[in-house]
Amino acid sequence: MQDPQIDVDLIDEAMLALMYLTLHADGPAQEGRRTWKSFDWAALDRLYAKDLISDPVGKAKSVLLTEEGRRRSEAAFYRLFTQRDGGHGAPQS
Repeated sequence: MQDPQIDVDLIDEAMLALMYLTLHADGPAQEGRRTWKSFDWAALDRLYAKDLISDPVGKAKSVLLTEEGRRRSEAAFYRLFTQRDGGHGAPQS
């Protein structure tokens, strides 16, 4: 049996969704956009190349989501991890 082709864009989307779970602020200017970086390094590098997070290389244990990264992180979280029946799902705006 042949292995399926891995879609790294889907991996990146799932990582952004999981980053939403660990959002925190490191100061008032960051407005809850800092997230832990204990994820696959290759995927972190791809998210950085897509300008969704700050450079993951360094001593800090977290990275900063860009505004676009924060928006996509939240959207991916609700799209991938909420129930769609029984009244659960993305919050109403």
